[in-house]
Amino acid sequence: MAWPWFGPIANNMVTDFGISLDEVNWLGNIMALVYFVTALVIPNVVSRYGLRRCCDVGAVSLLLSAWLRYAGTAKTLSPSHSYALLIIGQLFASIAQPVYQVIGPKYSETWFDLKGRTTATMILAIANPIGGAIGQLISPLPSTTRQSILILGILATAVTPSVFFVGAAPPTPPTYAGSKVSPSLLSLVRTMLGLKTSDDAYMTPRERVDFAVITFIFGTIAGGTNAWGILTAQVMEPMGYTSNESGFFGACLLLTGIVAAIITAPLFDRVFTHHLALTAKLIVPIVGVSWLSLIWAVKPDNLGALFAIMTIIGVCSLTMLPVGLELGCELTRNANASSAVLWSAWVIYPLSHAYSTLTTSIVQGALRAGPDANPPLNMRRSLIFNGTFMMIAAASVFALRGRQVRKELDEEKQRGYENTPNTI
Repeated sequence: MAWPWFGPIANNMVTDFGISLDEVNWLGNIMALVYFVTALVIPNVVSRYGLRRCCDVGAVSLLLSAWLRYAGTAKTLSPSHSYALLIIGQLFASIAQPVYQVIGPKYSETWFDLKGRTTATMILAIANPIGGAIGQLISPLPSTTRQSILILGILATAVTPSVFFVGAAPPTPPTYAGSKVSPSLLSLVRTMLGLKTSDDAYMTPRERVDFAVITFIFGTIAGGTNAWGILTAQVMEPMGYTSNESGFFGACLLLTGIVAAIITAPLFDRVFTHHLALTAKLIVPIVGVSWLSLIWAVKPDNLGALFAIMTIIGVCSLTMLPVGLELGCELTRNANASSAVLWSAWVIYPLSHAYSTLTTSIVQGALRAGPDANPPLNMRRSLIFNGTFMMIAAASVFALRGRQVRKELDEEKQRGYENTPNTI
């Protein structure tokens, strides 16, 4: 919720706090920087201390972030001091957010069987978009930005006690994969580089190519979508749209996607359970074309078309979110590390020409037109940048084979267990 919170109120933040638009963007960018490092550390934390202790760290960080941000709203502070507290608060939020995102596939692998694993991954994965949707709806509603930041603090505090309901592991593992300790992040890096590693961590060359393709697609589409959340108001307001309408665009994308993900995830568990890669080849190109169409759709008095495009992007993107995470686990047999890599990819992804949430918001900010443009400060060039990279990523899905190796092993072990005669 904290990441896109300032997107719809970016211009109001400039007025109320005496800071620049680029400084407002850095309230999101600082989260990208810290998120990347935190996400890569989480697999080792989970391996050493377990799922529950990792969640405790996230809860404490969330609580600290809430009230450090609010402390920065004091009117007695200078703009620089207020901004410093806002940045520090966002830093702690960027520790909390990856904790609950990265552990999702490992949590579902630990607690759920083959008929519920993708659905569980979906629920955990869309928790962040749900927060983003709520944030984009709520943040522009209060009369001042200071009240908006207070509401963010209250919401963060209210959800923190839910950490006490998180369990470490069930008494009996639901699947063969759930009984195994995930290999380390280092072992995944070694096998991706073709270096010698343990038998459990080994991946064939085809699996390594597939995981690289998934990482590229996941990083590009998720990174561009989150950058959109940060920059929505800056893209839309020069075209005559209000901050409320900017928030509604982002909320439309996320809320329609959430509904679609809730409907489709059980189908992936029970109907299309062996066809995750095929569905990706059908749906991902639609995402790319939709982002590209914004180059022409973002213009004055075009609300209907923009909401339609946001709906298509949301439905297709969030449907693919748990599919991408599950395919990463299937190919690597390493839920911890594959999730960390995928979630890190949407923050900083070097192989996509530095395209990520961090660099997208920086580059797109630099592509903003000047005050003498028509309309002033428009971001048409940033839409071209965003749409082009989305199309490149979407086209790469056709190189994906996506063999579901983890599921094959689970089914093989399950059949062996069922065929073993009971002895007393």
